[in-house]
Amino acid sequence: MESLFLLIPISLILVGLLAWVLYWSVKAGQFDDLQGPGEAILMDDDTPDPHDVSKHYQ
Repeated sequence: MESLFLLIPISLILVGLLAWVLYWSVKAGQFDDLQGPGEAILMDDDTPDPHDVSKHYQ
């Protein structure tokens, strides 16, 4: 019974912290584009561009 006096406040603090992290991530735009990063992998172009001169002189 005495352990509940410790565990309940710790769990409430943890829930509050998780709610704040979720709120911050939504406000920061972390969930704006869910499809883009997955599709960016599929649109990878492995062929070198012959007109890109900057890569030749590095």
